[in-house]
Amino acid sequence: MDRKELQDRTKKFHVEVIKLCENFPRNAAGFETAKQLIRAAGSVGANYRASARAKSPNDFLYKIEVVLEESDESLYWLEVVRDANLQGSQELNQLIKEANELTAIFVATDKTNKANIKK
Repeated sequence: MDRKELQDRTKKFHVEVIKLCENFPRNAAGFETAKQLIRAAGSVGANYRASARAKSPNDFLYKIEVVLEESDESLYWLEVVRDANLQGSQELNQLIKEANELTAIFVATDKTNKANIKK
């Protein structure tokens, strides 16, 4: 997968999270969880996009570590949504799967870049 495809994938993830949150309960739990989830998912795409403008290998590594943290946080909030029964849908299951995959991609990217910097 090239950089452009991954940028598109992370943006699509954010958009799908926004759509999912539209169906949350209109109460304090729904609003707060939606806010946290949308911020984390948005940060995945925005920070991955920013990594393309890294000024050095260390700057790139820092930006990727932020993306990794945010993708894992997105996964956390999606699991909370599932476990609290805020939303039960096929879309939620797909987003949990996607958050897992994105986290795995960025873990691998992080490891590869740390190894390259040590060389």
